[in-house]
Amino acid sequence: MGARFDYVVPERWRDQLRVGARVRVPFHGRRVAGWVTALGTEPPPGVVLREISKLSGYGPPATVLALAEWAAWRFAMPVTTLLRAASPARNVWDLPRPPGGVARAPGDGRAAGVTLRRLPPARDLLGVVLDAIEGADGPVLVLTPSTGWSERLAGRLRGRGLDVASSWEEAASGWPVVVGSRAAAWAPVPVLGAAVVLDCHDLHDRYDATDVVAERAARDGAPCTLVSPCPTAVQRVRYGPVVTEERSAERVGWAALCVVDRRVADPRTGLLCEELVELARRVRPERLVCVLHRTGRARLLACGACGALARCERCGRPVEMIDDGLSCRSCDAVRPLACASCGSGRLKVLRQGVSRVREELEALLSVPVGEVTAGTGDVPPTQVLVGTEAVLHRVRRAAAVAFLDFDQHLLAPRFGAAEASLALLARASRIVGGRQGTVLVQTRLPDHDVVRAAVAGDPGLCTELELRRELSLPPFSALATVRAEAAPVLDGVEVSPLGAGRWLVRGPDHRVLCDAVAPLHGGVRIDPDDV
Repeated sequence: MGARFDYVVPERWRDQLRVGARVRVPFHGRRVAGWVTALGTEPPPGVVLREISKLSGYGPPATVLALAEWAAWRFAMPVTTLLRAASPARNVWDLPRPPGGVARAPGDGRAAGVTLRRLPPARDLLGVVLDAIEGADGPVLVLTPSTGWSERLAGRLRGRGLDVASSWEEAASGWPVVVGSRAAAWAPVPVLGAAVVLDCHDLHDRYDATDVVAERAARDGAPCTLVSPCPTAVQRVRYGPVVTEERSAERVGWAALCVVDRRVADPRTGLLCEELVELARRVRPERLVCVLHRTGRARLLACGACGALARCERCGRPVEMIDDGLSCRSCDAVRPLACASCGSGRLKVLRQGVSRVREELEALLSVPVGEVTAGTGDVPPTQVLVGTEAVLHRVRRAAAVAFLDFDQHLLAPRFGAAEASLALLARASRIVGGRQGTVLVQTRLPDHDVVRAAVAGDPGLCTELELRRELSLPPFSALATVRAEAAPVLDGVEVSPLGAGRWLVRGPDHRVLCDAVAPLHGGVRIDPDDV
């Protein structure tokens, strides 16, 4: 929670001031920004209050202010961070009149409730949004995972004659439809008529926007529809039962999966197997996207003479190849391209990065190959692309997607690795248009539940929920990572070390966990891991 202080409202602003308004107040010799959280309060006895210095216009409505205070407790973060997301970028003094009248009052709409729908990745979700808009008796909030998706969806809705808010002011005045990415969970809509969250599995970062919207809809008495091709385990328990499609309809929305078992593959082919080359030739001249979540040219090397791993002489971590030298990603140390043990300059690559794979693909396919990472500007207009996971967010259409080392996703050191891996396959299926395209997966775990689920187009085959139950992982417990020099002393939860300055806090549920870590706010960094 943010700190609260009492101030006197100057007479000239008494009629304008409202809960949520933005102001500037004197504080320790300077003027700082703040929000009005309550009016008509009584100060402590003997305290002389100072006046508000400036009124800065509209801020989030009282309903969003209360929601932000709840989210600050729920996700162990400063309430001011959330209020900034809910506030306009500039001072706003007037709101436009919404088309079709004014927003409804709380309690006028249909009964609150969350519907969790599992729809295949290639399904056009416009119909889901239109259904929610048609049945709503107030503003409809629609969330997507990305700004680009939001802009495209808003354009399609406007093309059908619907009034979609294009500014903070229009959303605050009760415009019929508000569309945005994760930050739109804090859109200043006075009272929701309905809410829709598309790809609800992909909206968690510092806070889970899906939980925020579901909580907001419940407070406003509005229906909320959550849509995903692969809902998370937490969502299935928290918002289930899951509404699914008929099996044949769901299956056609997942891409045909080509599984290459690397256990029996020729090791001399490295990451570029024969099946990948055949796929590239078959889809030509359409686009092929290759995914390898490792940047650079060579991320792990060994000496070709003595076999020693190439490690940093300063910190002992692995070094990677950059240009004509070796660099340590941990301490930034740089040294010549030579073995530290025997001095040999003959180093062999054990783990390639996207830059090295791009070079090999160009030589193998005899076509230009573009590289895409998080720092890439415009996507290269080449027929073949290779990149980190970022390429799946930057490319909308391709004939085929190939995961060159899918095991790095399946075996990632986080308990949600399986869910995240299935989400990547769902995104790839959407890019290739479901059964119209092909997704190639190179793995040494061809029988993994995630792979079987994607082959069958049935996310229900994943046994992640039962495994979490056995291991007492979320949603059957709640976890948070606390970054502090010493182990925090907390009531009702378990605290165990994770590493230098990092502690794992486990509680029976998120309510107990959030109450336990609440006193730490402002002093340490807390990362809730239960969603």
